[in-house]
Amino acid sequence: MLFVGCGESKGDKRTAGVDETQIGLRTAPLESENVNLVDYTFSTKAAGESEKIERSFENAPPLIPHDIEGMLPITQQDNTCLGCHDREIAEGVGATPVPTSHIYDLRTMKQVESGVADARYNCTQCHVPQAQTKPLVENTFSPEFSSESQKHQSNLLDVLNQGVK
Repeated sequence: MLFVGCGESKGDKRTAGVDETQIGLRTAPLESENVNLVDYTFSTKAAGESEKIERSFENAPPLIPHDIEGMLPITQQDNTCLGCHDREIAEGVGATPVPTSHIYDLRTMKQVESGVADARYNCTQCHVPQAQTKPLVENTFSPEFSSESQKHQSNLLDVLNQGVK
């Protein structure tokens, strides 16, 4: 039982509280390790056979529209994603190239010599496969993009310091 607000207390017993199963989307107590996950599946289409998914909002990391089975784990030495999404390869294979922000070290604002910046090699830290599932709650958010092209590409490096003085 979690106590919120200024409930009355009688000695050591409090009379106002919220049961832990009433907090958030879980219906299990917060301490419970026995949580039933919602059934879901990911796309089974191979890379190159899937359709691009519109970004959730401008400059949001895009979702991965294809199966990533066998592509993990991603390390600095072994990054299967760059086999198609490297800027020099992507256009030739019809893949989305990594954006300019990924080839710059944002601490020094210098372009890296090859590949992606050290802080950007772990693709699945930001990019995740799209799960085929029903939302837990209704979502009425509707993104606004500054241009049609921003639905499928990023200009983050260009606008990173926008509004900063």
